[in-house]
Amino acid sequence: MQIKILVVDDSATDRLIIKSMLSEYLVLNACNGVEAMSVLEEHDGINLVVLDLNMPEMNGFQVLEALNGDQRFSKVRTIILTNYDELENEIRGLKLGAVDYIRKPIHMESLKARIEVHAALLRAQHALEQQLDEKTISFDMIFDQAPIGIAISHSCGTDNSEEAIVRINSVYERITGRTKEELIDTGWSKITHPDDIEEDMKNLRRLQSGEIKTYSMDKRYVRPDGSIVWVHMVVAPLALSNEQQYRHICLVQDITGRKEIEKALNESERSKSVLLSNLPGLAYRCSYDQSWTMQYVSEGCYALTGYPPESLLYNRDLSFNDIISPEYRDDLWNEWHHIIVHRKPFKYEYEIITAAGERKWVLEMGQVIYNDDGGVEALEGIILDISDRKAIENTLKYNNEHDRWTGLHNRDYLVSFLKKDAVHKENVKKALIGINLSTVQLVTANYGFQYTQNLLKKAAEALAQYCTDKRMLFHTYHNRFVFYVADYKNRNELIEFGRTIADMLESLFFMDRISGGIGILEIEQNSDEADAELLLRRLLIASERSVSLFDRDFDFCFYDEELEALVNRERDIVEALSQIAADDHGNDDLFLQYQPIMDVKTSSIIGFEALARLRTKELGQVSPLEFIPIAEKTKLILPIGEKVIVKAFRFSNRLRECGYEDIGVSINISAIQLLKPDFTDRLFEFMRDMQIEPKKIGFEVTESIFVSDFEYINSIIEKMREVGFHIAIDDFGTGYSSLAREKELKVDCMKIDKQFIDRLLGTDLGKEITSDIISMSHKLGHCTIAEGVEHESQLQYLKEHNCDRIQGYLISKPLDEEDAIHFLKEYDAGRGI
Repeated sequence: MQIKILVVDDSATDRLIIKSMLSEYLVLNACNGVEAMSVLEEHDGINLVVLDLNMPEMNGFQVLEALNGDQRFSKVRTIILTNYDELENEIRGLKLGAVDYIRKPIHMESLKARIEVHAALLRAQHALEQQLDEKTISFDMIFDQAPIGIAISHSCGTDNSEEAIVRINSVYERITGRTKEELIDTGWSKITHPDDIEEDMKNLRRLQSGEIKTYSMDKRYVRPDGSIVWVHMVVAPLALSNEQQYRHICLVQDITGRKEIEKALNESERSKSVLLSNLPGLAYRCSYDQSWTMQYVSEGCYALTGYPPESLLYNRDLSFNDIISPEYRDDLWNEWHHIIVHRKPFKYEYEIITAAGERKWVLEMGQVIYNDDGGVEALEGIILDISDRKAIENTLKYNNEHDRWTGLHNRDYLVSFLKKDAVHKENVKKALIGINLSTVQLVTANYGFQYTQNLLKKAAEALAQYCTDKRMLFHTYHNRFVFYVADYKNRNELIEFGRTIADMLESLFFMDRISGGIGILEIEQNSDEADAELLLRRLLIASERSVSLFDRDFDFCFYDEELEALVNRERDIVEALSQIAADDHGNDDLFLQYQPIMDVKTSSIIGFEALARLRTKELGQVSPLEFIPIAEKTKLILPIGEKVIVKAFRFSNRLRECGYEDIGVSINISAIQLLKPDFTDRLFEFMRDMQIEPKKIGFEVTESIFVSDFEYINSIIEKMREVGFHIAIDDFGTGYSSLAREKELKVDCMKIDKQFIDRLLGTDLGKEITSDIISMSHKLGHCTIAEGVEHESQLQYLKEHNCDRIQGYLISKPLDEEDAIHFLKEYDAGRGI
C-alpha cells in the first residue's frame, strides 16, 4: 500500500527535512493552509496530514475546520505540530479522523516514529479491508508479521467496562513481557501504569459511545519484573461480524528509547524556556521582510513592548515594524541587508514605541538562518531593553560635554565641534569670540569660591541671552567663555557684537570691579587648518592682549598677523629665558648693567642699581619691560632671579676688591620670588657662600607687590632686614597702597617714580606733589630716592625739598660692569678724591 503524506509547514527547511526523512512514503508539501486545501483537492487518497497550526494566510485551525466539514476527508489522519498545550481540547471538539500531537520544537526522530505507527495502522486496516472484501490477503500473515504490537478485543455488553482481549501477536507479547494467556487472564488494565488508566478508560468510553472514531496516546505498561515500557498506542473500531457489538484493534509501538530522548529534550527545552521567560527582553524568529513577520515570540514581548506575544505572530494585530520608531526603520533594514550580504552577526541599537506610547532604547542581537540554497530562511535573535543603560550613557555624555555649574557646553565639546566643523567645507564665515574674566580670581581671594562661582553663573546666564541659531556659547575654562559665530556678514558685525558684549559685562560686573578681555578670531575659509587647540590658543592670546592694551574694564582685540608676530616673539623670548634658566655655565645672554645712585647732600656715589638685560643672537637687545613680565608669567623669573642675585653679589664683591667698600648694590625682586617658600633660605645661602656683607645690599620691590599678600610679604621683608639687607619701595606713587598701609611697611627707602620727576620740568611747580611725597616719606622714617633725573632743574628742586638720593641720565646711564668701575674712578678723580 502506498501511504500518501501531506506536510503543511511554512518553514521550507522543515518541509525539506521531513520529506528526506520519509523517503519510503509519497510526501507532498504545502507552505500554508490555502495551498494545503488545494493539494487535498488535487490529490486523492491522502492518508496523513502533518499540520503546523501557526502559518500565514490560512492557518492550521482553519484547515482543521475545513477538513471537519468535508466528508471526503473523514478518514484522513492528522499529526498536529503546536506550541500550545491548551489547544488539544479545542481540536478534539472537531469530528476528525485520528488526531495526534507533537509539541514544537520538532524532534524529527519522534515525528518519524509517530508517522510509522499511523502508517502501520493504515496498512493493517487496508489489509483487513482487502481480506474482507477481496479475500486476497491473509489476515494472519499481516497480524503475525507486522513490526508493531497488535491486539484485538471485544465486549458483548453495552456498558463501558474493560474489553476482553481475544487475540494478540508476538510483538505485543514481547513489548508487554507477557504471553497471550497471561494477557487474556490479566486484562490490559492490570498491566497499564496506574497514572495512565484514567485517560485510557476515558478515551475508550468515548470511542465506544461513538463520540470519537479513534484515539491515540502515549502510555506505560508495567512488565512482570516491575520495569516500565513506554508505547504509542492507537485504538480504532474493527467490526468483523454483527454478533460482536464492540470490536477494536489496538496497535502499539515501543517508544521507550524515544521517550528517554524526549525527556532529555524536554529538559533542554525547559531550560531554554526558563531562560527565555526570564530574559529582560524578547526572543524571536521572524521572516526577512519589511514587516519583520514574527514566527516565534517569547513571553518577554509583553514586558518589553506592552503587546502580548500572540498579537505579533504572523502580524495578527500589528507587525513588529509598527513598533519600531519611524526614524530607525530604514536604518534597521539597511543594517540587516549589510549583515546578510557579509554573513556577519547582527548587533544594532534603536528605539521602539510601546503600547503605552513610551519610547524605549533596545539592543537587538541576531543572526541569519540560511537554507540549503543559501537563501534567507529566517532571522533569529533577542531584543533587550537598554533604556537604563542609555540613560546612564546620556548622563555621562552630557556630563562630559557640559560644564556642571553653568550647564553650557565645555571645552572638550568645543574642540570636538571645531574638528568636525573643519571637515565640512561650508562656504560661510566663521569666528570665535573669547571672553576672559581674568581678574575674577581676585574676587575669590576676598569673598570665597562660592561667591565667584555665582558670579560666573550670572555671567553665563547673561551671555546665553545672545545665543541664536548662528551663535553657540561654550564655557571653556573656569573664567573663560567662547562664542562660536557662523554665517556673519562682515567684520563690522563682529565688532558690533564685541562692543555689545563688552558693554553688558561692564554693567554686570561694575559693583564687583571685575575686568577682562575679549578676543576675536576669524577662522579662515577654505583653510586646511583643523587644529582646534591652535585656534583656542590664538583666541586666548587675543583676549589676554585686550586686557593689557585698553583702559576700559572690557574691550576686544582681533587676532591678526601683527599679534601673531608678537606671539611668536614672546615664544622666542620664553625659549631664550628657558635656555638661560637651564644653563649652569655662565650664559652671557643675560647680563646686568649698573646705574649709579648719588647722595644729593654730598654729591658722592653711594651705590648702583643692578638692572637685568637680555641680548641674544636671534632677538638682539630685549627691553626688560618686555622680557621681565614674560619671565614672571612663565615663572621663569624664579631661576632667572637667582642668577641676577648671584651676578649682583659678584659685582658687590668686585667693588670691595677694588677698594669701594662703602658702595652698595640694589637688586630688583618680584612678588613671585618673595612668595616662594624657600626664597629667604636660598638668599641667605648665597650670602654665606659668597661672603656678602648684607648692609651693602639693597632689594627693591614694587608698591603693588603688597596687594598679593600684605602680611606675609611684610614678614619676609622684615626677616631680610633683620640680617642687614636694605629694602626700598620702587616706583612709589603708582601702586595701590593706602597711607595707613605705607606706615606699616617694614622698608627703609621710597623710590619716587619717574613720572613725578618728569613733571618738575613744568612751569607751575607749586602744583606738583613731589615735595609732598618726600616730606611724607621722611615723616614715615624712610629715605627718598628720585628716579629718572635727567635735568639740572630737576636736581635743584629735589635739593630744595631735601630729597636724599637721585639716579638718572643726569648722573649716568646704566653701565656694564667694567664701565661702572671706570665711572667710579673718573667720578672720584673729577671731584679730586
